[in-house]
Amino acid sequence: MRITPRKAVLAFLAVCALTLTATLFSGCKKTEARKEGEILIGFSSRDLSAEYTAKLSEAVVDYANTKPGVKLVMVDAQSDVQKQFSQVENFIAQKVDAIILNPCELEASTPAVDRIKASGIPLVLVNQVTKSAGDSYIGSNDFDAGRIAMEAIAKKLKGQGGVLMLHGIMGTSAQLQREAGAREVFAKYPGLKLVDHQTASWDRAKAMALTENWIQAHKGKFQAIFAHNDEMAMGALLALERAGLKKDVTVIGIDAIAQALTAVKEGRLDATVFQDAVGQGKGSVDAALLLAKKQPCPKETMIPFKLVTRDNLSEFLK
Repeated sequence: MRITPRKAVLAFLAVCALTLTATLFSGCKKTEARKEGEILIGFSSRDLSAEYTAKLSEAVVDYANTKPGVKLVMVDAQSDVQKQFSQVENFIAQKVDAIILNPCELEASTPAVDRIKASGIPLVLVNQVTKSAGDSYIGSNDFDAGRIAMEAIAKKLKGQGGVLMLHGIMGTSAQLQREAGAREVFAKYPGLKLVDHQTASWDRAKAMALTENWIQAHKGKFQAIFAHNDEMAMGALLALERAGLKKDVTVIGIDAIAQALTAVKEGRLDATVFQDAVGQGKGSVDAALLLAKKQPCPKETMIPFKLVTRDNLSEFLK
């Protein structure tokens, strides 16, 4: 995966934040010393090289640091299901009081969830789900994200035109639900045609290369691109701009990362869909603490998505 300078900085900042009260490790099985009465939380992040996940992870770390008597141990799974499973085993061996898991995949990460449940340690899933449920889920309805983005495209195209869709990693809950939400809109507008759809695995460089191929294969046949995240939307946008075609094509992504918001402000990106990384991060820590203390905790906390255009951009620029 190509890591942009911005991604690298965000990942570095997220890791650096851990040095205050959290410990970062990759696969060692040492037992973390803890003070009497201290609550130890294990957190496995899906991939710190992705800007949205880095922001989510940073929010988890920063918020946990504000909680007296709480120690957070964070690890980066680097989108590797087996690595994440090993991290889970380490958390269990450490006898942590709760685990926060940002799963790599819907099905392939399910054994890790089942292993945690068998251990009896409380589990919070954040941002993505697996086939097995945790004790609490903190996230947003990805079906809504796909629907909101495609409704915006339908409105821009007045219900008529060809659309290309860039998928995230196939089989992840976000990919599946965002596609399902988009397809509901296609069914609602018969004049909208899905010209082509392939995965670019949440990656900007892959999305740019795929869009370049699509420009050659489908030139003149599409008027919009829906990307399952902003990284891919930015890659598609760059390919269109290099080909001199952006003025003819609507591009919308999801996550409202900083570069996407700037592109919306500049009039380059038509819209993005805001996903609240900070809200999800804080919510997952709150849920983990409730579960660790054996207090009542909601099974599910859903944080709404919001469409971001130039009209309401000021709400999201901070």
